[in-house]
Amino acid sequence: MSCPAVPIPSDFNKDLYTPLAQADPEIQALIDRETYRQFRGLELIASENLTSLAVMEANGSVFTNKYSEGLPGARYYGGNEVVDELERLCQKRALEAFHLDPAVWGVNVQPYSGSTANFAAFTALIQPQDRIMGLNLADGGHLTHGAYTPKRNISASSIYFQSLPYQVDPATGIIDYEALEKQVQLFKPRIVICGASAYPRDWDYARLRKIADINGSYLMMDMAHISGLVAAQVQNDPFKDCDVVCTTTHKTLRGPRAGLIFFRKDKENDLEKRINDAVFPACQGGPHNNVRSLVIVRNFNLDMSLHSQTIAGVAVALKQAASPAFKEYATQVIANTRALGAELVKHNYKLQTEGSDNHLVLWDLRPLGLTGSKIEKICDMAHITLNKNSVPGDRSAATPGGVRVGTNALTSRSMREPEMRVVADFLHRAVQLGLKAQAEAGSKLLKDFVARLTGDGEAAKELEQLTKDVHAFAEKFPLPGVPRSEEIKRVE
Repeated sequence: MSCPAVPIPSDFNKDLYTPLAQADPEIQALIDRETYRQFRGLELIASENLTSLAVMEANGSVFTNKYSEGLPGARYYGGNEVVDELERLCQKRALEAFHLDPAVWGVNVQPYSGSTANFAAFTALIQPQDRIMGLNLADGGHLTHGAYTPKRNISASSIYFQSLPYQVDPATGIIDYEALEKQVQLFKPRIVICGASAYPRDWDYARLRKIADINGSYLMMDMAHISGLVAAQVQNDPFKDCDVVCTTTHKTLRGPRAGLIFFRKDKENDLEKRINDAVFPACQGGPHNNVRSLVIVRNFNLDMSLHSQTIAGVAVALKQAASPAFKEYATQVIANTRALGAELVKHNYKLQTEGSDNHLVLWDLRPLGLTGSKIEKICDMAHITLNKNSVPGDRSAATPGGVRVGTNALTSRSMREPEMRVVADFLHRAVQLGLKAQAEAGSKLLKDFVARLTGDGEAAKELEQLTKDVHAFAEKFPLPGVPRSEEIKRVE
């Protein structure tokens, strides 16, 4: 039985019923432009993906209206009976997606992002000025794992905790576990952190567990980049050896922008309470059932931009991640990465670790005399989106020697190995015209380089043709979340 018809008001509330295109054409125009940009371009940023129509629908639901500080069954506001059911369902699906026993593992699904999840985990596990060890930023680590420079601490994790990074073996690019073991014996960290943002290989969790046990340290995994691959069981399982596992939900997991914290219930009697208290009220306010939030924290590296955190959308993505189709997707992500990497190697390019076990390759451009910034700029102009990235041995993050290339978003557009070979050829052409532009510029300054990419020079002409070829190729594939591609507006 349907609800009774209620007339839409014509008073001061009439704007609440107006569709976006009519209520705010300026914002609608930006959405149309971004949709077109994604459709005709190639998204190769390893920390991005293309989420589903169902996640987008959940992300735009009436759950955005509800404030729900606290935990299910223990809220600070009334009217949360449905939200409680939603959050419990999300927790259940999170444990199921990662094949976890609810008697052993618990999960908090409220963090606004992976950064807040990490800092909340630190807050729960240790005290200010305790010691942590994470992978060095220049070796593929993450800012929130204790990053700092000789002149300043650049992350809250290094401001509030003493940090000593570990590194990869410079000869192989693989984590130097022997050196890490020696460092742990001397530094005696309270937390050993594994996980990375630009590391193309899998992790030896059993070895890391033994290293952490030297001093009785916590072993914490930040699987933000590879969580979808872990859920699909095409990567090693961090839950067998780690005490706490954090993740974002929007990378290989292919959900909305949010964070999760998994914790062992059998580690310490009060760990669940400490984790929950660290998320709220220690590090953030009410969870985002479905809303965009601007959290302004000037000196923290937690949430300094808009993040869409949607428990409803996360729950949808987790259900999808537990499906056989998602395992096929994750398997194809790795196959695509290896195909892309193999094609680049055929062109005699240098890849860190000479390949990949996951969703990304780290491409070292230093042998060519090019910087990552220049290739990022060329690719951006050709509507190939990737990012400049430090490679081990770089002297300065300001002039990174490589680029990071991920295949998760293109795999979400149903591209496979043959398409990866085409994409690799586009990247090869971008590098070759980059060398030409640098030669035409007569200097290695970025501004002189960019100037040669417009006008009537050879490099500019080649870039124009590359861009046309990218558009023609990309528009052959559907864009997730947009069932009818013919309705996408062609707007610049």
